[in-house]
Amino acid sequence: MKLVIAIVQDKDSNRLSNALVREGFRATKLASTGGFLRAGNTTFMIGIEDERVHEVMTVIRSNCKVRDQLVSPVSPMGSTTDAYIPFPVEVQVGGAAVFVVPVERFEHF
Repeated sequence: MKLVIAIVQDKDSNRLSNALVREGFRATKLASTGGFLRAGNTTFMIGIEDERVHEVMTVIRSNCKVRDQLVSPVSPMGSTTDAYIPFPVEVQVGGAAVFVVPVERFEHF
């Protein structure tokens, strides 16, 4: 058995959740916040049999898209901001960060 942990952007959350249910996967959703952009994310925790990991990865891959977004950098902490000019920077956001970890034991009460 494996635990799939998928961290996705909030914009992809509902689409992924619906697709997981449609394909028969049960998941727990947790609200989370990214460290770089400090934007809302959703973390999905999916317990799955080893042989179905490829299926769940396909669902995640097809429902979480990378997109470009302009963001304003956060001002530097602890230094003077006299020379700091916050120009928007284009970064890639979205997609999914996915971890697949072995489960030593699972019980449901």
